Amino acid sequence: MNSINSTGNSYVDIEAPLVSSASIRNFFRLGAVSLAAVTLAACAQSSVVTNKPELRATSRVASLEDNHTRVAVKPRKHTPFTTDRNASKAQFAPYGIASFYSDEQQTANGENFNPNALTAAHPTLPFGTQLRVTNVATGQSVTVRVNDRGPFVPGRVVDVSYSAAKTLGMVGGGIAEVKLDVVQ
Repeated sequence: MNSINSTGNSYVDIEAPLVSSASIRNFFRLGAVSLAAVTLAACAQSSVVTNKPELRATSRVASLEDNHTRVAVKPRKHTPFTTDRNASKAQFAPYGIASFYSDEQQTANGENFNPNALTAAHPTLPFGTQLRVTNVATGQSVTVRVNDRGPFVPGRVVDVSYSAAKTLGMVGGGIAEVKLDVVQ
């Protein structure tokens, strides 16, 4: 509808549709729900990628701070590779790389880890096995009791406690080439 105002100019009267507050609210709700869905999808994808065993392996190589006996290690999750029932059927590697750890936590057999005890983590040997670990470079050896599962780093054959690592002379380097002998 055309109209003429008092100044002689003509104008068109257009009725614009009104946007209700309910429509605005619904728009923002839809945006919030969409954002939440995208965020959850991204989180789900992220957890799928990081739960792959080859990406989850963490290093327990120790690093000393100055001359203190504190050892910094990354936490690890206990997931046994084998059960005690079929551990004797698994292959046993008599030579390889050893590392050590000193994070106080519960071991795979249910004990509380004691870094001052002569214990070790082995992927297949039954709990309670007495294992002589010999540092190939120095000839130093120590007998440890298997009470945990690990190591979870490819190429490693055993993780020993801090006390055992100190006896083997491998605290400074964090790892050492070792020979393993089952004692009992």
